[in-house]
Amino acid sequence: MADRFFPNEMPDLVSEDQEVDEATARKIGFSLAKLLVLPYQTLAEKLKQSALDIKEIVVRETWGRSGRRVQDYTLYTGALGTALLLFKSYKLTNNQSDLQRCSEIVKACDSASRASRHERVTFICGRAGVCAIGAVAAKYSGDEQLLNHYLTQFREIKLPNDLPYELLYGRVGYLWACSFLNKHIKNDTMSSSSMRPAVAEIFKAGRQFSNKGRCPLMYEWHGKKYWGAAHGLAGIMHVLMDMELKPDEKDDIKNTLRYMIRNRFPSGNYPSSEGSETDRLVHWCHGAPGVALTLVKAAEVFGDKEFLEAAAEAGEVVWNRGLLKRVGVCHGISGNAYVFLSLYRLTGSVEYLYRAKAFTCFLLDRAQKLISGGKMHGGDRPYSLFEGIGGMAHLFLDMNKPSEARFPAYEL
Repeated sequence: MADRFFPNEMPDLVSEDQEVDEATARKIGFSLAKLLVLPYQTLAEKLKQSALDIKEIVVRETWGRSGRRVQDYTLYTGALGTALLLFKSYKLTNNQSDLQRCSEIVKACDSASRASRHERVTFICGRAGVCAIGAVAAKYSGDEQLLNHYLTQFREIKLPNDLPYELLYGRVGYLWACSFLNKHIKNDTMSSSSMRPAVAEIFKAGRQFSNKGRCPLMYEWHGKKYWGAAHGLAGIMHVLMDMELKPDEKDDIKNTLRYMIRNRFPSGNYPSSEGSETDRLVHWCHGAPGVALTLVKAAEVFGDKEFLEAAAEAGEVVWNRGLLKRVGVCHGISGNAYVFLSLYRLTGSVEYLYRAKAFTCFLLDRAQKLISGGKMHGGDRPYSLFEGIGGMAHLFLDMNKPSEARFPAYEL
């Protein structure tokens, strides 16, 4: 199991006015030890500069080298992820060039998604993400005509009857795109009544598939009852909590999360799917990190202390086993760092900000060397948002405003 992650030998907490002791510094490396005690603003500036440099590499490799043609238009591994990274950079730096390039890439993704043989309707892997990011970029560009074009295209998306329920390819992936528009354009851009049929269908299907089992809601994707953020319960519950819910629906979400908490592994980690006895995945997509983000959301929405406690316990799993030998946000260190940012936002505890800083410093200090040396996997799509260094750049930018940090395409 340990071959999936690097041992975390960093101190549990180091304040900026103290030094890492020499024995620890020797163990973790003196360059990493120096980063851990840098004043936060100094470190944030280093991270921002590194992120902007990586962003240019990502743009060159995913956009420039292709002759500005798009084959993979998805946010997960394709050009739309580059567009979102550019938008993130624009929001931090107000660089109009980034916003313009974002819009250009979305336009190419729009064409590619129309030509695709696959009818995908979600934010991360489908046309909803293209139209939603296009609309938001148009709003910030002051292009009312283009904004209306993308909103019209978004509203024309139809959900196929056989659409699954999970986040990457299913109904909640479409609903997340609706919430993204409501946050970044204006409330009621996508009305609650327009989303209600999909919400009702998700609850109906979850109750039927559960068949009055111990868990109120259950879903299947490719023959498995997944629990994680990408394809399972954590992701579905996370998105549903942003919808207008009836009292019995709120109860079903709470009790589904309670079922997951009761049935986690003794280690505190969460199974990838119902009945799995393999305690090895500590990813956003499968395991404690994605569940932790959903539990933080539940603590915010419902105010129940049990969800905060469970989120903190999941965070301990991430601290101990989350320095994965991968770089990305889906199943890498970059994504796991967002667990601590989320807990920091909820609690205000400096310990969580330090832990986010520690994971980020580990990446800043070592990621490129470890990837070059073959000791860390750079991702099958090494410049992408979810698998590659695009996600690392997104994290580095988020560390400049940690109270506003959000896991991309998951936290609103």
